[in-house]
Amino acid sequence: MPKKVCKKCKIFVKGDSCPICKGNQFTTNWKGRINVLDADKSMIAEKVEIKEKGEYAIKVR
Repeated sequence: MPKKVCKKCKIFVKGDSCPICKGNQFTTNWKGRINVLDADKSMIAEKVEIKEKGEYAIKVR
């Protein structure tokens, strides 16, 4: 089963709601992924405006 991603936050979701925005709009159509361990110290997280640690998709459709 493909992993689902929140369309708004781009974070990978296991349950029925997004842990960041609490939304329920998901997609399985994504490309690339990034793991953020410390959003405060990561230059990449800052560049793509990620505020929470987690696994994110780079491109979501």
